[in-house]
Order: sequence, then structure tokens, then C-alpha cells
Amino acid sequence: MLAAAMAAGTIVCANPAFAQAANAAPYQVSDGTKVDTQTLSGWRTWRAMACERCHGAAQEGMVGPSLVGSLKVLSKDQFKEVVLKGRIEKGMPNFDGSKMVVENIDNLYAYLKGRSDGAIQPGRLQEIGK
Repeated sequence: MLAAAMAAGTIVCANPAFAQAANAAPYQVSDGTKVDTQTLSGWRTWRAMACERCHGAAQEGMVGPSLVGSLKVLSKDQFKEVVLKGRIEKGMPNFDGSKMVVENIDNLYAYLKGRSDGAIQPGRLQEIGK
């Protein structure tokens, strides 16, 4: 099954504990624009919070840093701390008061990590199999 998924261009995610230990992807993606349900929720959170106003539509950076670059060096825990607690001195607000962000922080990380890894293309996404 793994070989078939790899041949089809799908990146397969293991369970979260194993994924982090093995440095596996926290997302599934096919054809660059089809993602698993959780990653799609992360993309929807990105859109709903209008993060592109500071980080750019393709996460390339504007007044805020490039997230494509940042997620190459930030750990998942560091990412979560920045998003939830903010970096007020640098203009990054805290989102720990946003129910949508708090509930989807792992999904948001998965989406942005997929963008940073080059596996997920910028633009509209859809769920794998739909």
C-alpha cells in the first residue's frame, strides 16, 4: 500500500508521535493540491484568519516573514508558541484567544509545513478523494 501511495504521488503521514520522531510529514498530499481532511482544515484556518495580509498569499512573506522559509527551521512546538503567544514586538499578534486557531493549530502547522516542504502548492486546495 505504501508503494502504491508513493507511486501515485501521495505523501503518507504516520501517527503524530511516530511522524515527529521519524521526521515524517504531518500531512498527506496528492498532486500538490489535494490534501487530507486535517490539512484542509489548516488551510481553511489560514484563509479565515487572513494570514496572507502579512505573510503573503503564497506564504512568501511581506511585512511578516516568509513562512515557507520559517517552517524549515522552526519546530512544531516553536511554531505553536509563536502563533498562540505571538511576537508582539515584531507585529505578530497572539491567536490563543481564537477558538478556530486553537482547535486547528496542528492542522495549520500541517498545511504550512506542506507548503514549506514544497509538497503543497499555493492556491485553492481540495480534499483527497473528492
